[in-house]
Parts: sequence; C-alpha cells; structure tokens
Amino acid sequence: MIGRTVHRLTALAVKQARKKGMLADGGGLYLHVSASGAKSWIYRFMLDGRPREMGLGPTHTIGLAEARDIALECRKLRREKIDPIEARDEVRRARKDVVALDAAKSMTFAACAESYIAAHKAGWRSPKSLIAWQSTLASFVNPVFGPLPVQAVDVGLVMKAIEPIWNTKPETAGRVRGRIESILDWATVRGYRQGENPARWRGHLDHLLPKKAKVRQVEHHPALPFTNIPAFVSGLRKENGSAAPALEFAILTAARTGEVIGARWDEIDRGAKLQTMPGQRMKGAREHRVPLSDAALAIVDRLSYDRKGEFIFAGGRADRPLSDMAMLVLLRRMGRSDVTVHGFRSSFRDWAAERTNFQNEVIEMALAHAVGDKVEAAYRRGDLFDKRRRLMDAWAKFCAASPTPSQVVPIRQTAALK
Repeated sequence: MIGRTVHRLTALAVKQARKKGMLADGGGLYLHVSASGAKSWIYRFMLDGRPREMGLGPTHTIGLAEARDIALECRKLRREKIDPIEARDEVRRARKDVVALDAAKSMTFAACAESYIAAHKAGWRSPKSLIAWQSTLASFVNPVFGPLPVQAVDVGLVMKAIEPIWNTKPETAGRVRGRIESILDWATVRGYRQGENPARWRGHLDHLLPKKAKVRQVEHHPALPFTNIPAFVSGLRKENGSAAPALEFAILTAARTGEVIGARWDEIDRGAKLQTMPGQRMKGAREHRVPLSDAALAIVDRLSYDRKGEFIFAGGRADRPLSDMAMLVLLRRMGRSDVTVHGFRSSFRDWAAERTNFQNEVIEMALAHAVGDKVEAAYRRGDLFDKRRRLMDAWAKFCAASPTPSQVVPIRQTAALK
C-alpha cells in the first residue's frame, strides 16, 4: 500500500483493528476505533480553514466499500464548495417532510378535531363550549369531510359545509367556520397539512360569502314590557321550586343566565351588599361587581338557611348548579312562552332609559357591557359603582311596586341586549 493516497485499508485490516485510534484509508476517510473496541467510519475535511468531522456510521452497518463510496460523494461535494454535513442534513429534513406528509395523508380531519378539542377544552370557560364544538362539528362538518385526510380539505369542501347554513343560521355558520379554521391551523403547526388555511375569513372567504350582519336581522329575545314587570314579579314570588328565586335574582340584578346559575357563596360580601364575579365567569372575561339591592340580598339570605355546596342556586345535586334550562322551564310553566330569561335584561334597559335619568354608561355597566377606557377608569375609582347601586335599588323598588290594571299591556318583542 506504499504510495497509495486512497484505499489504504483492507477488509481484513478493518476486521482485525483493535487499538484505539484513527486509521486512514485516504481521501479523508478514517476508521475510528474507540476505547471499547467499537469501530465506525469518519470523513474529515476542512471548511473555511476549520477542520470538521462527519460520522458515516458503524462498521457493522457500513462496510469498507460503501464507506469509500460515501467518502467519494463527500469529496465531490467539497469540490463544488458544498458542506457535505449540511447537504446530508438537508436530505434528512426533506425525508422528514415526506414522512410527515405521508402521516398527514392518514390523519383525518375528524381525528385532528378530536385532538384539538382535547388540547384546548381545559381552557374553555364553560362545559357548554365543549358540547357546542362537538355538536356543530358532528352536524355540519364531519358529514362533509370528517373522514377525509386533513391535507385534502380545501375551499370547496369548507364552502360545502358552511354555505348551506350561511343564510339560514349565520351565527352558527360563523362559529363553524371559525372552528374549522382553528383546527386546520392546529393541523398545520403539527405538520399534518401544508399550505394556506382554506377556512380563513379575511381576504379569502369574505370574497365568497356575504357578511353575517347583512344576511338577516339578528333575532331578538322576546322581552316583557317593563310596565308589566311588577305584576310578573308578584306572580313569580308565589311560585315554588329552586328556579323561582334564581329567576327573581336574575331580574333584580339584570344578569345573564350563566352568571346567575354559576353564582357561588364566596362571591357574596354580605356586609358590603356586593357580589364579585371573577372574569372567567363573565362574557367579557373581566371581573364584574354587582351591587345587591335589599330584595336581591334577601333571596341570598333565604337560601343560605338551606345552603348546599358552593353554588347559591344549586341543582339536584349539591355540587352542581341549577340547569341553564330551569328558569326557561319555569316561564313555560307560568304560561309565559312569549318571553325569555335573557329578555328581562331588555326590560331593565327600557325601564332605565325611559323612567330614570341615569347616564347611559351607568346602565351599560349594570348590564356588564364593555365600556370605554375613561369610564373603566371611573369604575375603578368606584363612583360608577355607587351610581349603579342607586340604579339597582331603584329597579328593585320598581319591581316590588303594586301591580295595577294599567300595567297589563300586550307582549311585544324588544331587542335583547347581550
């Protein structure tokens, strides 16, 4: 082997090598023998004046001839001023992308949806969110492309799922579109699909579908004219069952159904006549303080004598709140299928606007609506809270007024405030 620059080693020499060190085959190829006797191939080269080493694999997998072939390819790359290590890594990345794409072909949209829901449900504020996601996907999406590979979902399939309900159920269709978009974004980040999101709205589907606000008028919650509230409250106080005090509390505080049935004992400050609801229970995700009138506080006091669990308005089980349908069922039992629980917020809003001189900001704050930064700052100082207390006391006094025949007028539809 004297004078050889390459192919200095033999298969027998490779097999018999025992001493720790590096044996040169030439052309940058070396046999490396470790202290434990393990043998592997290494290709050495210079890059920008720095020595580099590239592992080629163990001798039990890569034979002498194959190692020489690999070293030859590396030398060819170096002649083209290409780093063989970078070139190998690029090939590996491309191979990984192919594997990921193959995996995506077997990952269905429905499977991605299940994984997305499992990953995010802990952060949702209400168990109803989980039910809503599952039911809308099962009703409108899975029949169209649930069993298909998530990579195959395109604009045509998204439109096929949401277009039939866009004009008849615009709010539901909007939520379905948003859920499809979120799931597809998740699948892209996880490597199950590539390309643009076909369910995105801005600059995409907004060119194919009309805005929801222009599809049809928003459906309003049937509300009781505020002049009929005293007569209604008088009749409500004669009802039995756990839903009656909950509904009266909802009316007196102008609160949403979820805010009432989710009320907990530790939110009540009896001395301050105050309920403090944490942000996670509020639609606006902000803490909301509710001034409690004497009438509202009397309901809490009355229920405290038979206190069960953490919820003020407990359901059939002490650890569960009242069902969100309980108050609606009560209205039906009272023969009031013409109104909804949410509609009482409209009754309050109409009364405050027509029978009081309170500022609009105070009324909006009482309804837990979002307000401007200046008003929010005032709220933090407490002056709006004091005004809201006077407003709610006046409302409670009105609700308790003796009903008169003149207060009985035909039911009308009014815009419910959310």
